[in-house]
Amino acid sequence: MTYTSLTTALTLYRGGTLGLEQAASYGGVGTGKLVSELRSRGFEVREEDYDLLAEAAN
Repeated sequence: MTYTSLTTALTLYRGGTLGLEQAASYGGVGTGKLVSELRSRGFEVREEDYDLLAEAAN
């Protein structure tokens, strides 16, 4: 993971270009880390990704 790839992944996710799993893969992190990074920057996870988060928690 590099800062640039993570930042790009966050931007692409926020813009709707990538889904949560795609953005995490692009950024070289797990979905949990991507969610953490989104929230630390004041951005929410898109509603369509809630199910994915619930599955990852189990």
